[in-house]
Amino acid sequence: MKNRTSQSGIALLLVLWVLAILTVLVLSFSFMTRTETNATLSFKTGIQKRFLAEAGLERGIMEIFYRIANRNPAVIPEEGHEVWKVNGTPYTDTTGDGSYKVKVIDDSGKLDINALSDVNLDILRNLLKNVEGVQDEDTVNTIVDSILDWKDSSAPGLGTHRLNGAGDDYYRSLPNPYEAKHANFDTLEELVLVKGVTPEILFGDREKKGLIEFLAIKPNTKPGALMINVNSAPQEVLAAIPGMPPELVANIMALRDTKEIMSLSEIPALMQQPQIVSMYLNPSPGNGSNIFTIETLGYTDDEKTAHTIKATIFLESANKFHYLFYKSPAKLLQ
Repeated sequence: MKNRTSQSGIALLLVLWVLAILTVLVLSFSFMTRTETNATLSFKTGIQKRFLAEAGLERGIMEIFYRIANRNPAVIPEEGHEVWKVNGTPYTDTTGDGSYKVKVIDDSGKLDINALSDVNLDILRNLLKNVEGVQDEDTVNTIVDSILDWKDSSAPGLGTHRLNGAGDDYYRSLPNPYEAKHANFDTLEELVLVKGVTPEILFGDREKKGLIEFLAIKPNTKPGALMINVNSAPQEVLAAIPGMPPELVANIMALRDTKEIMSLSEIPALMQQPQIVSMYLNPSPGNGSNIFTIETLGYTDDEKTAHTIKATIFLESANKFHYLFYKSPAKLLQ
């Protein structure tokens, strides 16, 4: 009897162990299945948001070409067919089970970083002081001279630089050494590599805009050839032009609220400032722009979880363009 009872107890223990192991296996399989299912759904949602953002990008490009074709319409467009503004105004639309938000920004009014030279660098000085609040003269001089040194191709590797700038010797001495580019900037984010340019100055924060919002990179740029379009220039850029009176900036902003400025001669007070016109402004702003930045978000329920894309396009003709910059996902400026 004792042997039979002992054997029954051992069998019961074995059964319990087998059940425990099977329970663990079932729970593990269930957990893995749920994890895989959630991962698949998350991947599907992420892909859906990315395609929604891509749809927003394509819509933005289409609206740019529609704007060009209808810049001077013979009749007022009916409701729903108005041309989009290119000053960063957000436009939202729904497609399928999701939505996208698009902003189109005309970059022709921004400061071309590759067009800066020793002749026109004061506009960048003013922009740093007015927008970024950099009042320390040494810091301003360091940033401006270092930007010019970074893209200066005249003497790479020789260690020469401007008075407050930086050459290869400075960048080689950093904890993670590198060398100055000695060529034009390819992206605006590249500026963070330049001496004196901090992420806070370049990208800003919740309280102020970053320098990057007022800069652009335009194709076929030559140093000293700034071409700022008064129709699309941010107020901060106009105010940073050396010699530009505040009342003239206000007049320009008020005028372009009512119409597109086709010629600088439409602003008599501006024509009395020949140095401003010759050094900084596009003489024929009404000819239109050919460089635009598009920011787009694709989302299904909440914009905070949206997929984001930022792209800059250059218009080669009335129906042809190419990308100058494309980033997906991208950190968009608010």
